[in-house]
Amino acid sequence: MTIVLPGSAQLVAGNRKVGRIALRVVLVLLATALLLGLVTLVWHPLVIKLAVSPFFLLLVRLGLIAGAIGWFALLVDAWRLGQPLTLVKNHRLAMTGLNAALTFVVAGSLLFGAHIAGVSRAALLAVGGEGGDGSANAGRYNILLLGGDSGSSRWGMRPDSMQVASVDEETGRTVLIGLPRNMENFHFAPGSVMDKQFPDGFDCDGCYLNGVSTWAGDHTDLFPGSKNPGIDATVMAIEGVTGLKINYWAMVNLQGFRDVVNAVGGVKLHVREPIPVGIPGDSFYTHLKTGYYRLNGFEALWYARARHDSDDYSRMARQKCMINALAQQVSPTTIVRKFGAITKATTGMIATNIPTGDFSRLVPLAMKARSQKISTLSLVPPLVKDTAHPDMDFIHEKVKQAIARAEGKAGKPAGKAVVPSSSAAPNGETQRGGSIGTRETGYAANESTDLSSAC
Repeated sequence: MTIVLPGSAQLVAGNRKVGRIALRVVLVLLATALLLGLVTLVWHPLVIKLAVSPFFLLLVRLGLIAGAIGWFALLVDAWRLGQPLTLVKNHRLAMTGLNAALTFVVAGSLLFGAHIAGVSRAALLAVGGEGGDGSANAGRYNILLLGGDSGSSRWGMRPDSMQVASVDEETGRTVLIGLPRNMENFHFAPGSVMDKQFPDGFDCDGCYLNGVSTWAGDHTDLFPGSKNPGIDATVMAIEGVTGLKINYWAMVNLQGFRDVVNAVGGVKLHVREPIPVGIPGDSFYTHLKTGYYRLNGFEALWYARARHDSDDYSRMARQKCMINALAQQVSPTTIVRKFGAITKATTGMIATNIPTGDFSRLVPLAMKARSQKISTLSLVPPLVKDTAHPDMDFIHEKVKQAIARAEGKAGKPAGKAVVPSSSAAPNGETQRGGSIGTRETGYAANESTDLSSAC
Protein backbone atom coordinates (compact mmCIF):
# COMPACT_ATOMS: atom_id res chain seq x y z
CA MET A 1 0.00 0.00 0.00
CA THR A 2 2.85 2.42 0.78
CA ILE A 3 4.48 1.76 -2.59
CA VAL A 4 1.22 2.40 -4.48
CA LEU A 5 -0.02 5.31 -2.36
CA PRO A 6 2.25 6.57 0.42
CA GLY A 7 0.30 7.18 3.65
CA SER A 8 -2.51 4.74 2.89
CA ALA A 9 -1.11 2.06 5.25
CA GLN A 10 -0.99 4.54 8.13
CA LEU A 11 -4.52 5.71 7.32
CA VAL A 12 -5.83 2.13 7.58
CA ALA A 13 -3.78 0.61 10.38
CA GLY A 14 -1.59 3.24 12.02
CA ASN A 15 -1.37 6.94 12.80
CA ARG A 16 -4.18 8.42 10.73
CA LYS A 17 -2.85 11.97 11.12
CA VAL A 18 0.45 10.94 9.55
CA GLY A 19 -1.44 9.08 6.83
CA ARG A 20 -3.60 12.09 5.98
CA ILE A 21 -0.58 14.41 5.77
CA ALA A 22 1.30 11.99 3.51
CA LEU A 23 -1.72 11.50 1.23
CA ARG A 24 -2.25 15.24 0.92
CA VAL A 25 1.37 15.81 0.00
CA VAL A 26 1.21 13.03 -2.63
CA LEU A 27 -2.03 14.33 -4.12
CA VAL A 28 -0.67 17.89 -4.34
CA LEU A 29 2.46 16.63 -6.07
CA LEU A 30 0.44 14.51 -8.50
CA ALA A 31 -1.86 17.46 -9.28
CA THR A 32 1.14 19.75 -9.83
CA ALA A 33 2.80 17.23 -12.14
CA LEU A 34 -0.44 16.77 -14.09
CA LEU A 35 -0.87 20.52 -14.43
CA LEU A 36 2.71 20.98 -15.62
CA GLY A 37 2.22 18.15 -18.10
CA LEU A 38 -0.93 19.72 -19.54
CA VAL A 39 0.69 23.17 -19.77
CA THR A 40 3.75 21.65 -21.43
CA LEU A 41 1.55 20.05 -24.10
CA VAL A 42 0.29 23.52 -24.99
CA TRP A 43 3.52 25.44 -24.38
CA HIS A 44 6.55 23.22 -25.00
CA PRO A 45 9.21 25.80 -23.97
CA LEU A 46 7.97 25.61 -20.37
CA VAL A 47 9.71 22.34 -19.61
CA ILE A 48 12.93 23.68 -21.13
CA LYS A 49 12.70 26.90 -19.11
CA LEU A 50 12.29 24.88 -15.94
CA ALA A 51 15.07 22.45 -16.86
CA VAL A 52 17.60 25.28 -17.21
CA SER A 53 16.47 27.23 -14.14
CA PRO A 54 18.96 26.84 -11.26
CA PHE A 55 16.30 27.89 -8.76
CA PHE A 56 13.80 25.29 -10.02
CA LEU A 57 16.48 22.59 -10.04
CA LEU A 58 17.34 23.47 -6.45
CA LEU A 59 13.67 23.08 -5.46
CA VAL A 60 13.53 19.74 -7.28
CA ARG A 61 16.69 18.52 -5.56
CA LEU A 62 15.48 19.48 -2.09
CA GLY A 63 12.04 18.05 -2.82
CA LEU A 64 13.44 14.71 -3.95
CA ILE A 65 15.68 14.46 -0.89
CA ALA A 66 12.72 15.21 1.37
CA GLY A 67 10.59 12.72 -0.56
CA ALA A 68 13.22 10.01 -0.21
CA ILE A 69 13.44 10.51 3.55
CA GLY A 70 9.66 10.67 3.99
CA TRP A 71 8.90 7.63 1.84
CA PHE A 72 11.67 5.67 3.54
CA ALA A 73 10.14 6.47 6.93
CA LEU A 74 6.63 5.49 5.76
CA LEU A 75 7.86 2.14 4.44
CA VAL A 76 9.67 1.35 7.69
CA ASP A 77 6.54 2.29 9.64
CA ALA A 78 4.39 0.15 7.33
CA TRP A 79 6.72 -2.79 7.99
CA ARG A 80 6.17 -2.20 11.74
CA LEU A 81 2.39 -2.06 11.26
CA GLY A 82 2.54 -5.46 9.55
CA GLN A 83 3.69 -6.95 12.88
CA PRO A 84 6.54 -9.04 11.40
CA LEU A 85 7.32 -10.63 14.77
CA THR A 86 3.99 -12.50 14.66
CA LEU A 87 5.04 -14.37 11.50
CA VAL A 88 6.88 -17.66 11.44
CA LYS A 89 10.64 -17.37 10.88
CA ASN A 90 10.74 -18.03 7.12
CA HIS A 91 7.83 -15.68 6.41
CA ARG A 92 9.30 -13.04 8.68
CA LEU A 93 12.70 -13.17 6.90
CA ALA A 94 11.08 -13.10 3.46
CA MET A 95 8.83 -10.12 4.24
CA THR A 96 11.65 -8.23 5.97
CA GLY A 97 13.95 -8.80 2.98
CA LEU A 98 11.25 -7.73 0.49
CA ASN A 99 10.41 -4.62 2.49
CA ALA A 100 14.09 -3.68 2.80
CA ALA A 101 14.57 -4.08 -0.95
CA LEU A 102 11.52 -1.94 -1.72
CA THR A 103 12.62 0.68 0.79
CA PHE A 104 16.10 1.11 -0.64
CA VAL A 105 14.93 0.96 -4.27
CA VAL A 106 12.39 3.74 -3.70
CA ALA A 107 14.68 5.92 -1.59
CA GLY A 108 17.67 5.22 -3.84
CA SER A 109 15.75 6.21 -6.98
CA LEU A 110 14.66 9.51 -5.45
CA LEU A 111 18.14 10.26 -4.15
CA PHE A 112 19.61 9.49 -7.59
CA GLY A 113 17.11 11.93 -9.10
CA ALA A 114 18.21 14.50 -6.53
CA HIS A 115 21.81 13.88 -7.54
CA ILE A 116 20.98 14.44 -11.23
CA ALA A 117 19.17 17.67 -10.39
CA GLY A 118 22.13 18.82 -8.30
CA VAL A 119 24.65 17.98 -11.00
CA SER A 120 22.52 19.77 -13.60
CA ARG A 121 22.30 22.87 -11.45
CA ALA A 122 26.04 22.85 -10.76
CA ALA A 123 26.77 22.46 -14.48
CA LEU A 124 24.50 25.40 -15.36
CA LEU A 125 26.13 27.61 -12.76
CA ALA A 126 29.62 26.53 -13.85
CA VAL A 127 29.01 27.14 -17.55
CA GLY A 128 26.98 30.32 -17.19
CA GLY A 129 28.86 33.59 -17.50
CA GLU A 130 28.01 37.23 -17.42
CA GLY A 131 27.63 39.89 -20.07
CA GLY A 132 26.43 39.03 -23.54
CA ASP A 133 23.67 40.73 -25.47
CA GLY A 134 20.26 39.09 -25.25
CA SER A 135 18.74 41.22 -28.02
CA ALA A 136 18.61 39.68 -31.49
CA ASN A 137 20.37 41.69 -34.20
CA ALA A 138 18.35 41.99 -37.41
CA GLY A 139 16.38 38.93 -36.28
CA ARG A 140 19.44 36.77 -35.57
CA TYR A 141 21.63 35.72 -32.67
CA ASN A 142 25.32 35.71 -33.58
CA ILE A 143 27.43 33.45 -31.37
CA LEU A 144 31.21 33.32 -31.64
CA LEU A 145 32.53 29.77 -31.19
CA LEU A 146 36.18 29.56 -30.21
CA GLY A 147 38.28 26.42 -30.01
CA GLY A 148 41.13 26.96 -27.55
CA ASP A 149 44.70 25.96 -28.34
CA SER A 150 45.54 22.76 -26.50
CA GLY A 151 48.99 23.93 -25.44
CA SER A 152 49.78 23.70 -21.74
CA SER A 153 47.89 26.36 -19.75
CA ARG A 154 47.13 28.48 -22.80
CA TRP A 155 43.85 27.25 -24.23
CA GLY A 156 42.09 30.31 -22.86
CA MET A 157 44.74 32.59 -24.35
CA ARG A 158 44.96 31.76 -28.06
CA PRO A 159 41.95 30.69 -30.12
CA ASP A 160 42.86 27.97 -32.56
CA SER A 161 39.47 27.75 -34.25
CA MET A 162 37.07 30.67 -34.88
CA GLN A 163 33.54 30.36 -36.23
CA VAL A 164 30.40 32.43 -35.97
CA ALA A 165 27.04 30.68 -35.70
CA SER A 166 24.39 33.10 -36.94
CA VAL A 167 20.99 31.74 -35.87
CA ASP A 168 17.57 33.00 -36.94
CA GLU A 169 15.63 33.88 -33.78
CA GLU A 170 12.37 32.45 -35.17
CA THR A 171 13.30 29.37 -37.21
CA GLY A 172 16.70 28.41 -35.82
CA ARG A 173 18.13 28.34 -39.37
CA THR A 174 21.89 28.58 -38.87
CA VAL A 175 24.75 29.87 -40.98
CA LEU A 176 28.20 28.80 -39.80
CA ILE A 177 30.85 31.33 -40.82
CA GLY A 178 34.43 30.12 -40.62
CA LEU A 179 37.33 32.55 -40.21
CA PRO A 180 40.95 31.69 -41.01
CA ARG A 181 43.30 32.15 -38.10
CA ASN A 182 46.01 33.54 -40.41
CA MET A 183 44.01 36.56 -41.65
CA GLU A 184 46.00 39.81 -41.51
CA ASN A 185 45.40 43.54 -41.92
CA PHE A 186 41.71 43.27 -41.10
CA HIS A 187 39.73 46.07 -39.47
CA PHE A 188 38.14 45.94 -36.03
CA ALA A 189 34.60 46.99 -35.15
CA PRO A 190 34.44 50.78 -35.71
CA GLY A 191 34.82 52.77 -32.51
CA SER A 192 36.10 49.80 -30.50
CA VAL A 193 39.22 49.90 -28.33
CA MET A 194 41.14 47.83 -30.87
CA ASP A 195 39.98 50.00 -33.78
CA LYS A 196 41.45 53.04 -32.02
CA GLN A 197 44.75 51.19 -31.61
CA PHE A 198 44.78 49.94 -35.21
CA PRO A 199 42.74 52.40 -37.32
CA ASP A 200 44.41 51.15 -40.50
CA GLY A 201 43.95 47.47 -39.70
CA PHE A 202 45.78 44.89 -37.59
CA ASP A 203 49.13 45.44 -39.29
CA CYS A 204 51.75 44.77 -36.62
CA ASP A 205 54.58 42.33 -37.21
CA GLY A 206 53.30 38.74 -37.20
CA CYS A 207 49.80 39.84 -36.25
CA TYR A 208 47.15 37.32 -37.30
CA LEU A 209 43.50 36.94 -36.36
CA ASN A 210 44.27 34.28 -33.76
CA GLY A 211 46.99 36.53 -32.34
CA VAL A 212 44.56 39.28 -31.32
CA SER A 213 43.96 37.53 -28.02
CA THR A 214 47.67 37.38 -27.23
CA TRP A 215 48.16 41.04 -28.13
CA ALA A 216 45.30 42.07 -25.84
CA GLY A 217 46.71 39.90 -23.07
CA ASP A 218 49.91 41.94 -23.26
CA HIS A 219 47.95 45.22 -23.11
CA THR A 220 45.34 44.55 -20.46
CA ASP A 221 45.44 48.20 -19.38
CA LEU A 222 43.34 48.97 -22.46
CA PHE A 223 40.53 46.79 -21.09
CA PRO A 224 39.85 48.04 -17.57
CA GLY A 225 37.44 45.82 -15.65
CA SER A 226 37.48 43.09 -18.31
CA LYS A 227 37.82 39.50 -17.10
CA ASN A 228 38.67 38.27 -20.62
CA PRO A 229 40.52 41.02 -22.51
CA GLY A 230 41.83 38.56 -25.09
CA ILE A 231 38.36 37.32 -25.97
CA ASP A 232 36.90 40.84 -25.85
CA ALA A 233 39.50 41.96 -28.40
CA THR A 234 38.82 38.88 -30.54
CA VAL A 235 35.11 39.73 -30.56
CA MET A 236 35.99 43.22 -31.81
CA ALA A 237 38.02 41.63 -34.59
CA ILE A 238 35.29 39.18 -35.60
CA GLU A 239 32.69 41.96 -35.66
CA GLY A 240 34.95 44.01 -37.89
CA VAL A 241 35.60 41.12 -40.29
CA THR A 242 32.04 39.81 -40.61
CA GLY A 243 30.03 42.99 -40.12
CA LEU A 244 27.89 41.15 -37.56
CA LYS A 245 27.26 42.18 -33.98
CA ILE A 246 28.25 39.30 -31.68
CA ASN A 247 25.69 38.47 -28.99
CA TYR A 248 27.63 35.81 -27.11
CA TRP A 249 30.88 33.90 -27.21
CA ALA A 250 31.81 30.40 -26.08
CA MET A 251 35.35 29.07 -25.73
CA VAL A 252 35.86 25.31 -25.78
CA ASN A 253 39.01 23.56 -24.65
CA LEU A 254 39.76 21.28 -27.60
CA GLN A 255 41.42 18.67 -25.39
CA GLY A 256 38.24 18.51 -23.29
CA PHE A 257 36.29 18.09 -26.51
CA ARG A 258 37.76 14.59 -26.73
CA ASP A 259 36.09 13.63 -23.45
CA VAL A 260 32.73 14.96 -24.63
CA VAL A 261 32.82 12.84 -27.80
CA ASN A 262 33.63 9.78 -25.69
CA ALA A 263 30.82 10.66 -23.28
CA VAL A 264 28.20 10.67 -26.07
CA GLY A 265 29.46 7.38 -27.48
CA GLY A 266 31.47 8.70 -30.42
CA VAL A 267 30.47 10.49 -33.60
CA LYS A 268 29.77 9.06 -37.06
CA LEU A 269 31.61 10.76 -39.90
CA HIS A 270 32.54 10.23 -43.52
CA VAL A 271 36.31 10.55 -43.78
CA ARG A 272 36.81 11.75 -47.36
CA GLU A 273 40.61 11.77 -47.36
CA PRO A 274 43.29 10.18 -45.17
CA ILE A 275 43.65 12.18 -41.95
CA PRO A 276 46.89 11.94 -39.95
CA VAL A 277 46.49 10.99 -36.30
CA GLY A 278 49.42 12.57 -34.53
CA ILE A 279 52.56 13.83 -36.22
CA PRO A 280 55.54 11.89 -37.56
CA GLY A 281 57.64 10.82 -34.63
CA ASP A 282 54.69 10.15 -32.33
CA SER A 283 54.53 6.55 -31.16
CA PHE A 284 50.84 6.45 -32.11
CA TYR A 285 51.22 8.15 -35.50
CA THR A 286 48.83 6.66 -38.06
CA HIS A 287 46.08 7.74 -40.46
CA LEU A 288 42.31 7.63 -40.53
CA LYS A 289 41.58 5.99 -43.85
CA THR A 290 38.74 7.05 -46.12
CA GLY A 291 35.34 5.62 -45.31
CA TYR A 292 32.51 5.86 -42.81
CA TYR A 293 33.51 5.57 -39.15
CA ARG A 294 32.29 6.09 -35.63
CA LEU A 295 35.20 8.09 -34.26
CA ASN A 296 36.10 8.05 -30.58
CA GLY A 297 37.20 11.22 -28.81
CA PHE A 298 40.89 10.81 -29.59
CA GLU A 299 40.23 10.22 -33.29
CA ALA A 300 37.63 12.99 -33.49
CA LEU A 301 40.07 15.50 -32.01
CA TRP A 302 42.71 14.68 -34.60
CA TYR A 303 40.10 14.71 -37.36
CA ALA A 304 39.24 18.27 -36.39
CA ARG A 305 42.76 19.50 -35.62
CA ALA A 306 45.20 17.71 -37.93
CA ARG A 307 47.43 20.02 -39.99
CA HIS A 308 50.18 17.63 -41.08
CA ASP A 309 49.84 16.98 -44.83
CA SER A 310 46.94 19.45 -44.76
CA ASP A 311 46.27 23.17 -44.34
CA ASP A 312 44.21 25.51 -42.20
CA TYR A 313 41.43 25.80 -44.76
CA SER A 314 40.72 22.09 -45.13
CA ARG A 315 40.94 21.78 -41.35
CA MET A 316 38.29 24.51 -41.02
CA ALA A 317 36.03 22.50 -43.32
CA ARG A 318 36.52 19.36 -41.23
CA GLN A 319 35.71 21.27 -38.05
CA LYS A 320 32.41 22.39 -39.57
CA CYS A 321 31.64 18.78 -40.50
CA MET A 322 32.35 17.78 -36.89
CA ILE A 323 30.02 20.48 -35.51
CA ASN A 324 27.28 19.45 -37.93
CA ALA A 325 27.64 15.74 -37.08
CA LEU A 326 27.46 16.37 -33.33
CA ALA A 327 24.48 18.71 -33.72
CA GLN A 328 22.57 16.09 -35.71
CA GLN A 329 23.58 12.93 -33.85
CA VAL A 330 23.51 13.87 -30.17
CA SER A 331 19.83 13.42 -29.33
CA PRO A 332 18.01 14.43 -26.14
CA THR A 333 17.71 10.71 -25.36
CA THR A 334 21.49 10.33 -25.52
CA ILE A 335 21.95 13.34 -23.25
CA VAL A 336 19.57 11.92 -20.64
CA ARG A 337 21.01 8.42 -20.85
CA LYS A 338 24.63 9.58 -20.53
CA PHE A 339 24.02 12.73 -18.56
CA GLY A 340 26.55 12.04 -15.83
CA ALA A 341 29.42 11.33 -18.23
CA ILE A 342 28.58 14.36 -20.38
CA THR A 343 28.41 16.67 -17.37
CA LYS A 344 31.73 15.39 -16.05
CA ALA A 345 33.34 15.86 -19.46
CA THR A 346 32.09 19.42 -19.88
CA THR A 347 33.02 20.63 -16.41
CA GLY A 348 35.84 23.13 -16.85
CA MET A 349 35.84 22.63 -20.63
CA ILE A 350 33.63 25.57 -21.59
CA ALA A 351 33.96 29.27 -20.82
CA THR A 352 31.25 31.64 -22.01
CA ASN A 353 29.63 35.01 -21.39
CA ILE A 354 26.10 33.62 -21.71
CA PRO A 355 24.22 34.44 -18.49
CA THR A 356 22.43 31.50 -16.90
CA GLY A 357 19.16 33.40 -17.20
CA ASP A 358 19.49 33.45 -21.00
CA PHE A 359 19.62 29.66 -21.29
CA SER A 360 15.83 29.44 -21.15
CA ARG A 361 15.66 31.44 -24.38
CA LEU A 362 18.66 29.91 -26.16
CA VAL A 363 18.02 26.21 -25.45
CA PRO A 364 14.67 26.14 -27.32
CA LEU A 365 16.40 27.99 -30.16
CA ALA A 366 19.14 25.36 -30.18
CA MET A 367 16.49 22.63 -30.43
CA LYS A 368 15.02 24.39 -33.47
CA ALA A 369 18.49 24.77 -35.01
CA ARG A 370 19.13 21.06 -34.56
CA SER A 371 16.16 20.24 -36.79
CA GLN A 372 17.36 22.56 -39.57
CA LYS A 373 20.10 22.23 -42.13
CA ILE A 374 23.24 24.19 -41.27
CA SER A 375 24.58 26.42 -44.05
CA THR A 376 28.25 27.27 -44.21
CA LEU A 377 30.48 30.05 -45.46
CA SER A 378 34.26 30.01 -45.13
CA LEU A 379 36.18 33.24 -45.59
CA VAL A 380 39.18 31.55 -47.19
CA PRO A 381 40.78 31.34 -50.66
CA PRO A 382 39.66 31.30 -53.36
CA LEU A 383 36.57 33.16 -52.09
CA VAL A 384 38.80 35.62 -50.23
CA LYS A 385 41.69 35.86 -52.64
CA ASP A 386 44.22 37.32 -50.25
CA THR A 387 43.76 36.73 -46.51
CA ALA A 388 46.79 38.94 -45.90
CA HIS A 389 44.94 41.95 -47.39
CA PRO A 390 41.23 41.06 -47.23
CA ASP A 391 38.59 43.19 -48.92
CA MET A 392 36.34 43.94 -45.95
CA ASP A 393 33.41 45.29 -47.99
CA PHE A 394 33.43 42.16 -50.14
CA ILE A 395 33.47 39.92 -47.07
CA HIS A 396 30.58 41.82 -45.48
CA GLU A 397 28.55 41.42 -48.66
CA LYS A 398 29.24 37.68 -48.82
CA VAL A 399 28.14 37.28 -45.20
CA LYS A 400 24.90 39.15 -45.93
CA GLN A 401 24.28 37.01 -49.03
CA ALA A 402 24.87 33.77 -47.08
CA ILE A 403 22.36 34.82 -44.43
CA ALA A 404 19.86 35.91 -47.09
CA ARG A 405 20.09 32.50 -48.79
CA ALA A 406 19.61 30.72 -45.46
CA GLU A 407 16.48 32.80 -44.86
CA GLY A 408 15.15 31.99 -48.34
CA LYS A 409 15.84 35.48 -49.64
CA ALA A 410 18.39 34.62 -52.30
CA GLY A 411 19.14 37.56 -54.51
CA LYS A 412 17.88 40.08 -51.95
CA PRO A 413 19.98 42.09 -49.53
CA ALA A 414 20.32 40.41 -46.16
CA GLY A 415 19.88 43.66 -44.30
CA LYS A 416 22.30 46.31 -43.24
CA ALA A 417 25.47 45.05 -41.62
CA VAL A 418 25.48 45.90 -37.95
CA VAL A 419 29.17 46.82 -37.98
CA PRO A 420 29.93 48.65 -41.25
CA SER A 421 33.33 49.06 -42.83
CA SER A 422 34.63 50.93 -45.83
CA SER A 423 38.01 49.29 -46.32
CA ALA A 424 38.94 47.93 -49.72
CA ALA A 425 41.50 45.62 -51.22
CA PRO A 426 44.89 47.27 -51.67
CA ASN A 427 44.82 46.82 -55.41
CA GLY A 428 41.40 48.43 -55.68
CA GLU A 429 39.92 45.39 -57.41
CA THR A 430 36.60 43.89 -56.50
CA GLN A 431 37.08 40.26 -55.55
CA ARG A 432 34.56 37.73 -56.73
CA GLY A 433 33.37 34.45 -55.31
CA GLY A 434 34.71 31.00 -55.58
CA SER A 435 34.32 28.08 -53.19
CA ILE A 436 34.40 28.00 -49.42
CA GLY A 437 37.33 25.62 -49.25
CA THR A 438 40.24 24.30 -51.23
CA ARG A 439 39.37 22.02 -54.10
CA GLU A 440 42.39 19.87 -53.29
CA THR A 441 40.58 18.38 -50.29
CA GLY A 442 37.59 16.12 -50.06
CA TYR A 443 35.78 18.67 -47.93
CA ALA A 444 35.35 21.45 -50.47
CA ALA A 445 31.88 22.77 -51.12
CA ASN A 446 30.27 25.59 -52.99
CA GLU A 447 30.03 28.99 -51.37
CA SER A 448 27.34 29.12 -48.69
CA THR A 449 26.19 25.54 -48.98
CA ASP A 450 24.51 23.10 -46.61
CA LEU A 451 26.95 21.18 -44.45
CA SER A 452 25.07 17.94 -45.01
CA SER A 453 26.15 17.98 -48.65
CA ALA A 454 29.62 19.43 -47.99
CA CYS A 455 30.53 16.70 -45.51
